[in-house]
Amino acid sequence: MENIKAYLSEVLQLPGDAGNLCSSFYVPMTVSKNEFLLRAGEVCKGTYFVEKGLLRMYSIDKNGKEHIIQFAPEKWLISDRSSLHFNEKSDYYIEAVEESLVLLLDADFFTNINLHFPSTSENNDLLLQKHIRNLQNRVNSLLSDTAEERYLDFIRMYPDILQRVPQWMVASYLGITPESLSRVRKELAKKNFQTS
Repeated sequence: MENIKAYLSEVLQLPGDAGNLCSSFYVPMTVSKNEFLLRAGEVCKGTYFVEKGLLRMYSIDKNGKEHIIQFAPEKWLISDRSSLHFNEKSDYYIEAVEESLVLLLDADFFTNINLHFPSTSENNDLLLQKHIRNLQNRVNSLLSDTAEERYLDFIRMYPDILQRVPQWMVASYLGITPESLSRVRKELAKKNFQTS
């Protein structure tokens, strides 16, 4: 479980020996490709940390169209926070895009860390604020950025995912059709060719 140890050390700045204690706050799970960790209508039971592999979170609208909200590669967290913290039925699906090793962090994972390591409280708050900022930026991007700008932001946020997911998933995340994504990629290729 090297990635969770690195995450706890780098992001929450826990001491090196904290990994052993924290292991009592999560359950490792091997998840097959296309296996669901959460389905719409269920209550989310925890937060998933991706030790190895790739997950996605999406909703399905009234017309049956998927809308990908988030990808979670290695060292990322993914959860329906609303369902988890308010014990509400989820509107989302969390599914493995690849065979994955994930850690199911219990609902009190970060509270327990704060209790045992009070100095991490500030880092934990900062992590939450960054998550909120990223969500706000994503909403604003979907409302106001061009497809090209959204695609370039996607590449910055998920630099290694383009080789791991089909084009239709990238298009779903960007809120455009696969055909539009193809046009965006062709235009960018032309621009890069002309400037090189």
